[in-house]
Amino acid sequence: MTEVPKVTIHHLEVRFQVDGDDGAVFTRLFNQHIQAWAKLYEDQCARAKHTETERRFGDAEGQS
Repeated sequence: MTEVPKVTIHHLEVRFQVDGDDGAVFTRLFNQHIQAWAKLYEDQCARAKHTETERRFGDAEGQS
């Protein structure tokens, strides 16, 4: 699997109004969205790997 690119966040300001524990709501929403991002990234990596595998297979057939 391809290594996940490193991201540095220098400044992050989040404002929202919720009923209950703000920190818990932020954590839940952050986790939900970071997991969705990670899934998209993993899918993109898998597609790229599959494409590269097919390209190599096609190149190998041409050498016969």
